[in-house]
Amino acid sequence: MAQQTRLLAGTALALLLCAPAFAQDATDDTATDEMVPSEGAPMETAPVEETATDEAATDETADAAMSDVDAATVVATVNGVDITLGQMIIAKSQLPPQYQQLPDDVLFTGVLDQLIQQQLMADTIENVPARVEYAVENERRALLAGEAVNDLMTSAISDEAIQQRYDETFASAEPATEWNASHILVPTEEEAQAVLDRLEGGEAFSDLATELSQDPGSGQNGGNLGWFGPGMMVAPFEEAVTSLEPGETSEPIETQFGWHVVMLNETRDQQPPAFEEVSGEIAGQIQQEALQARLTELTDAAEIEMPEEGAFDPAVLSDLSLLDE
Repeated sequence: MAQQTRLLAGTALALLLCAPAFAQDATDDTATDEMVPSEGAPMETAPVEETATDEAATDETADAAMSDVDAATVVATVNGVDITLGQMIIAKSQLPPQYQQLPDDVLFTGVLDQLIQQQLMADTIENVPARVEYAVENERRALLAGEAVNDLMTSAISDEAIQQRYDETFASAEPATEWNASHILVPTEEEAQAVLDRLEGGEAFSDLATELSQDPGSGQNGGNLGWFGPGMMVAPFEEAVTSLEPGETSEPIETQFGWHVVMLNETRDQQPPAFEEVSGEIAGQIQQEALQARLTELTDAAEIEMPEEGAFDPAVLSDLSLLDE
């Protein structure tokens, strides 16, 4: 438990140090509200023209300041260590959602205070623990890999590539037949034959399904299975369905689930989906294929040494004490 606490200390400290600045801003806002004069109290009113002029000047100053900054702009230094605007932007983007909604001026001050306080605490560490180095190495590796994946995903797709894949998959596809059928599932062939006898006697299929079917899902729905396409049902069941005309009932059919009496309700042709319906899915497929191809290419070209099977006890991954050695 102590090891886990130390491993999480960085994250906990970040949130802890972030809180005071934001809390102070909230307190200042409250104090400001309390200082607003009550209705009827005498107030000094600034001339409207001067106020407008001041606001315009402030906006121009802000615009000029924004034009001179970039991510490398140093916002503060702590014992000679620079804190840049880029670091602040990253820190702000990683804040919890409830902080992201705060006003920009509150966030700017809070994030800057957070990074300053973190640097002050970081400076007190004389010997960097090995676990910190391992965590930094993992984080750097993950961030760089993420950048590579993002670049690959972006370059892998285009409107033309998505359209081409759609055409290859669906443009020449014939409409597929779908079936709507009902069934009654019973344990034995004799019971299935008894169902047929009762149907021939004039009893309604749906009533018998509700009474007798061992399929709890469709049984409560009068045996109706809804719409399904090729390959969605086990082979003997699908073969029975495809041999029927709408309104016909099958002979008893055996599957691994038991014995079925099947009635085909209706059929329909399933048209290929519209481009807009599947373009997102197609884009994802293209990206995944590109990523897998790139990984295969890199793996084949790389020199990778792996431990022999059994060289490590997999349980060693839970031994956090190794991080202190």
